[in-house]
Amino acid sequence: MNWIQGIQRAIDYVEANITEDINYEEVEKQAYSSVFHFQRVFGILCGFSLGDYIRMRRLSLAGEELSNGNVKVIDVAMKYGYDTPESFSRAFTRFHSISPSEAKHGGNVKIFTPLSVKLTLTGGSKMDYRIVKRDSFQVVCKRKKVGKPQAANATRDITEMWQTCGADGTMEKLVGCMPKNPVMKGLLGICFSSELDAKQFPYGIGVEYDGGKVADGLELVTIPSNTYAVFTSKGKMPDAFIDTYNRIVTEFFPQSSKYEYAENIEFEVYSSADTQNPNYECEIWIAVKEKAK
Repeated sequence: MNWIQGIQRAIDYVEANITEDINYEEVEKQAYSSVFHFQRVFGILCGFSLGDYIRMRRLSLAGEELSNGNVKVIDVAMKYGYDTPESFSRAFTRFHSISPSEAKHGGNVKIFTPLSVKLTLTGGSKMDYRIVKRDSFQVVCKRKKVGKPQAANATRDITEMWQTCGADGTMEKLVGCMPKNPVMKGLLGICFSSELDAKQFPYGIGVEYDGGKVADGLELVTIPSNTYAVFTSKGKMPDAFIDTYNRIVTEFFPQSSKYEYAENIEFEVYSSADTQNPNYECEIWIAVKEKAK
């Protein structure tokens, strides 16, 4: 099953259960895709998060029902998952720009139609990548649980983590643990996607381990052997990174006949701190596996 079919299956599941308490993990299973990557992929392909899609579809359907004038506001609110008429009224007014009572009396409501995912021709330009097979190795890092990504850009807690590590001396400690000739040449942003729970996963800032003493406050982590698809982002950050990741999602994986996401790990490799340089380069290493034949 390809990505287009998988996303459509997930959307169909949402539509069939739109008035129920939707389990996001069950939606992700419908897509037969990586649980870690599904919401990020959905956000990139569709332009909004899965949560926003569900919210807007429910409010659209609620507007249609209230426009008929034969239902109570409280009944519609409860049907579409709102605990109180007040919370429903606030959300409804933000979406439709009129109140539920105005909708009942002929006010114009907005329609948000179900998504239908279709294959479109994209690309037409060369996307450089390489496949790297690595045996297990170790990294030294600072780890923290952060929110699951909804798109290509970093979540606020990841951005704040980098800022904190830059200000409290963690970066200097990490650089002191880096070998002279690492395979991944720079500071690493590490997504431990195999350790995902319902809403969070551990994110690490680290370096490859040189075998020496590990400084206080850092931990040593063994990375299992993997095959990686490696992409280079070129240009001012974060725009170049976001553009590259979007192309990975919309071009590389949907069109790859051989590789798919492995539910394991991702690395961002930052070669220097000069991220505003218009010629800045960083790498994205994504663990992949061969598709079942």
